[in-house]
Amino acid sequence: MEIRNFCIIAHIDHGKSTLSDRLLEATATVSKRLMKAQILDQMDIERERGITIKLQPARMEYEHEKTQYILNLIDTPGHVDFTYEVSRSLAAVEGAILLVDATQGIQAQTLANLFLALEQNLTIIPVINKIDLPSARPDEVSREIIHLLGCDMDDIVRVSAKTGEGVHELLSRIVQTVPPPTSREKKNTGTRALIFDSLYDEYRGVVAYVRIIEGAISKHNNIFFKATATKTEALEVGYFKPKMVPSTSLEEGEIGYIVTGLHDVKECGVGDTITLSSTPKVQSLPGYRAAMPMVFAGLFCRDGDQFQYLRDGVEKLKLNDAAFSFEPEHSPALGYGFRCGFLGLLHLEIIQERLKREYNLDLVVTTPSVAYNIILKDNTSVIIHNPLELPDGNNIEHIQEPWTKVDIISPEPYIGNIMSLVAEKKGYYKNTEYLTSATEESVRRVILHFELPLASILVDFYDTLKSVSSGYASLNYEVTGYRNADVVRLDVIVAEDTVDSLATMVYRDQAYFEGKKIVKALKDSLPRQQFEIKLQAAVGGKIVAAERISALRKDVTVGLYGGDVTRKQKLLEKQKKGKKRMKASGKVEIPTDTFLKLLRR
Repeated sequence: MEIRNFCIIAHIDHGKSTLSDRLLEATATVSKRLMKAQILDQMDIERERGITIKLQPARMEYEHEKTQYILNLIDTPGHVDFTYEVSRSLAAVEGAILLVDATQGIQAQTLANLFLALEQNLTIIPVINKIDLPSARPDEVSREIIHLLGCDMDDIVRVSAKTGEGVHELLSRIVQTVPPPTSREKKNTGTRALIFDSLYDEYRGVVAYVRIIEGAISKHNNIFFKATATKTEALEVGYFKPKMVPSTSLEEGEIGYIVTGLHDVKECGVGDTITLSSTPKVQSLPGYRAAMPMVFAGLFCRDGDQFQYLRDGVEKLKLNDAAFSFEPEHSPALGYGFRCGFLGLLHLEIIQERLKREYNLDLVVTTPSVAYNIILKDNTSVIIHNPLELPDGNNIEHIQEPWTKVDIISPEPYIGNIMSLVAEKKGYYKNTEYLTSATEESVRRVILHFELPLASILVDFYDTLKSVSSGYASLNYEVTGYRNADVVRLDVIVAEDTVDSLATMVYRDQAYFEGKKIVKALKDSLPRQQFEIKLQAAVGGKIVAAERISALRKDVTVGLYGGDVTRKQKLLEKQKKGKKRMKASGKVEIPTDTFLKLLRR
C-alpha cells in the first residue's frame, strides 16, 4: 500500500481538530458509535479550552482510483507558544495542509507555520475552511492565499469541516499532490527511526512516537538509542488509529510508536535516532534544534511534603514536552521548588494545570520573568534567570534583554491604535505589508512588522492588542536575540531585612512606579506588629519608594486605678523603650498569602 504523510497547520481556532474529525469519519477510521468532537485532543484540558496543545498522529486507509493508500495525519497546535510542537511534526511528514478560516482570512500564526513548512521543503495544500458560515468570504481569502503563495485559484480546496463538504476532494488532493515518503537523509546504512514525540506510561515505561526513515523495526527487536547509547527491547510496535494498535513491525516511511520499557525518562529524548543493536554505528539523523525557553517562573508546592511528587511530575512532563526545562530552586518563604523555563505564558499556564490535574499538586507560581544576558567588565557574559543571580554592580559592563520580531495582522483602520500600543511598550516600527491590493476590497488587511522587548509582551500585551483592534488583530512573535537594556534589580526591604524572594528586574525609568506598587501592596496585606514596620523598595543603595505600618498600641495603663500621674508616665516610658528594642531586633514573618498576592501582581 502506498503511504502519504501529512500534517495540518493553521492559526489557533481555524478548525484543525474539526477537519481531522471529518477526515477520520470519511475514511471510516473511527466508527460513528465511537466518534466524538475533537477526538484527537486526548487531554481534558484541550477539550475544555477548545485548543490543541499536543501534536497527535492518526493513521487512515483510503482507496483512490482502485489503489489503497495509508494516510498518516499529524494534527498540530495553532498557538504561538506551541510552535515547537509544529516544527517537530513537519520533520516527520512530506506535505502540509495550510488551513485558513473563510471568515478571518490569513492570521499571524498561519504565516509563521507556513514559513516553517517551506523551510522543510514540504508540499503545501491550501485549504479554506468554514465556507458554510453566513459571514464567510472565500473569494477574498482565496486572493490573500494567492498573493501569499503564488498559486492558482484551482489549487485551493474549499471545505466545511463542520458539515463535511469538500472533504473527499481534499483526500483526493492529498493522494495526488503529497509525494510518497523518501528519506531526505537516506544513506542506505541500516535501520533508522526519528523520535518526534514521546510519553511516559506507568506500566510500560517510555513510549516513543517515531517516523521510520530507513529499514524496519519489528516487535522484540533489540534497539539502540544513539544519543544516550541505551540498549533495550522493542516490547511492542504499532500505529495510531487514533488509539494505539499493535502491529508486527513498522516499515520504512510509516509513522507509529515503540514501547521501550525504559523507566528512566532521560534515556529517550525527542529528536534522537533509534536503530537496531546490531548496527549501532549508523549515522544519526539531524534531529531538532533545541527549543530555547524564554519565560521563567518558580514552581513551589503549598505543602512542602509534596516536593518529591513535584520532582516526579516535572521529569515526566519534560519527556512529553521537550520545550519545558527546569532546575532546582530554594526560596526562604516558599521552600524547595523548581525554576522552570517556558515558551510563553500559555505554555506556563498549561504546565501548571497539567501538574495540578495529572499529579494532584497544589502549586504556587512566582511572577514570570525573562532571561537576561549580563556582560561583565572582563568581557565574559553570564545568562541569569533569576534577579538574585545578578552579579555585583561594580563588575557589570551592561545588561542585555531578549528582543522579539513581532508580526501583527490587522484591518487597516486599526494601524494607528496598534502603533501607539507598541510605542508605549518600548517597541520599534519596521514596515507594513498589504495582504491584498486596494482595488480588491474596501477594508484592506495589513501585516505590521515591529521589534519589541520580550518582557513587554509577556503580561498583558495580547489582551491590550485585542482591545485596541476590536478583536481583529492577530499576533505572532519570534525571539531574535539580545540587546542592551537599562534595567536594574529592584529589592524589597521589610523591617530593615531584604526579602530575596520579592526581588525583580525592572526598567530604570519605571523603578519608582513598580516599587510604589509593591510597598503599597505590602502595607495593605501585612499584619500590624507591636512595633512600627518600615517598607522600602531600593535600587542598589537608593530607596525609591517607602511606606510605614504603624505599631499596635497596647494600653498598658488599663490596670491602674488612680494614684499619682507619674505612675502612668512611668509605664508609658517603659513601653516606649520596649518598642524601641523590638524595632531594632524585630523580625517580620511575611505570610504565604501576602507572597502570593505580590508574586501574582
